[in-house]
Amino acid sequence: MDIRRREPDDLGACVRALAEVHRAAGYPVDWPGQPAGWLSPPALLDSWVAERDGRIAGHIGLCRSEPGDAAPGLWSLRTGMPVEGVAVISRLFVPPAERGHGTGALLMARAVGAARERALHPVLDVVASDTAAAALYERLGWSLLETVEQRWGPNRVVAVRCYAAPR
Repeated sequence: MDIRRREPDDLGACVRALAEVHRAAGYPVDWPGQPAGWLSPPALLDSWVAERDGRIAGHIGLCRSEPGDAAPGLWSLRTGMPVEGVAVISRLFVPPAERGHGTGALLMARAVGAARERALHPVLDVVASDTAAAALYERLGWSLLETVEQRWGPNRVVAVRCYAAPR
């Protein structure tokens, strides 16, 4: 298994892998109109892929905090540190056929390391119903900050669990 920086030529394979994850596990909850753009949000600092036998075996991104992100604000309130001192782990997925090999943990380690190299504390949020992802974060020692409700559009509220990496 190779964890490497995502290259522009990887986006097509990443979108196909994301589609597999969406069909099997419902992530992302709402399929994006522009999935390649969703994988490359404006706040993106960096992204990585796991590759095995020439296939994309997983993906993760690291972003700056944006308005509306719950986890950075909760971390800031708890620690007294400014929101600008966090990085948000995002867009983590591993296709169903690639699960069970520790890929998610390897991708998390790469993103956490990159955040720390930037002197940023990693945080994230996950839809509360995604118990498999929450179990991974807790196995890795992440702390649940709080479960909050986020507004996803005018008529929709979703519960998300906000986590912070170990210090």
